[in-house]
Amino acid sequence: MKTFVTEALFLLLQVLLAMTSHPDGTHFFGFFQTLFTLPWMPKPQFISVGFVDDIQFERFNSRRDVQRTEHCAPWKDQKKPEYWKDNTDLVLSYFQDLTEILQRMLKIYNYSLTGYHTIQRRYGCYILPRGYFRNGFFEVVFNDHDSIRLNEDLSTWTPVGKFAEILREEWDSSGFTQNVKNFLEVECVDLFLTELEYGKEILLRTDIPKIHVIRKVRPDKKITLRCWALKFYPAEITLTWERDKSNQTLDMEVTETMPTGDGTFQKWAAVVVLSGEEHRYKCHVNHEGLPEPITLRWVPPEPTISFMHIVIVVVLGALLMGAMMTLLIWKRRTRG
Repeated sequence: MKTFVTEALFLLLQVLLAMTSHPDGTHFFGFFQTLFTLPWMPKPQFISVGFVDDIQFERFNSRRDVQRTEHCAPWKDQKKPEYWKDNTDLVLSYFQDLTEILQRMLKIYNYSLTGYHTIQRRYGCYILPRGYFRNGFFEVVFNDHDSIRLNEDLSTWTPVGKFAEILREEWDSSGFTQNVKNFLEVECVDLFLTELEYGKEILLRTDIPKIHVIRKVRPDKKITLRCWALKFYPAEITLTWERDKSNQTLDMEVTETMPTGDGTFQKWAAVVVLSGEEHRYKCHVNHEGLPEPITLRWVPPEPTISFMHIVIVVVLGALLMGAMMTLLIWKRRTRG
């Protein structure tokens, strides 16, 4: 069971990592929720995680002994006890809603409740630097085959599957669609601004990336030049390679921005070049923490004297010294 809960949390993390790139310095506020059943579980279990940008600030796990929403942000909890009680009641209502949706889906597809089933829901908003709404999202996925996603106009849905079509009709006729739109455009932004006030020292900080270029010889004798950016925050960063002032974006291999485990991020971009042409390539790095974009090349290491060379020099020196001492002693004896 512990393994499955870990996988569920990892799934939420994967969704988060797909959203850590915030264009134009925008902020992100949202929630990721998973309801799941397993054959040996008597009832569905539920996990809910709230994020501000890339930072988890609250969570709920129905398998805990005490079912309540927990503060887990790196900044101090400044909310009143009434908030946590009301928030827990709200999350428990989400738990109940998704459980009922799951039961309806199982009935429509004639699935057994004792099997392995999941419902994943994610929703949230992007906020511009000055605190204005940019865009929002709301999506529910059922057992990886049915899904329903709110379109960019925040007023229509894209359903996939029979059960998703049923939900679309119900949500449109009941006013749920309009409620979601209102939440994303207004309440979501207000919630973000409140959390931003609590955690502004962390959320608004900038950590300058540590940048270096490494060189590695490939089996085909070509060279891989990899431009690394480490320990930076926020997550938005641009890495590009140029060859003689010609952009090499199409020929680059670039990783997703990944967390380093200490609240900062890492990323690299690589190009494959011919041996001897390394000097023709430059890596450009742009990040909010840099006063201006940085350009750097691979620099060959300074020649170093190997340990064996040092041993040889020392041995030869000792032999030479010994020979000179022997010569001096012999001369003294011949003179005597």
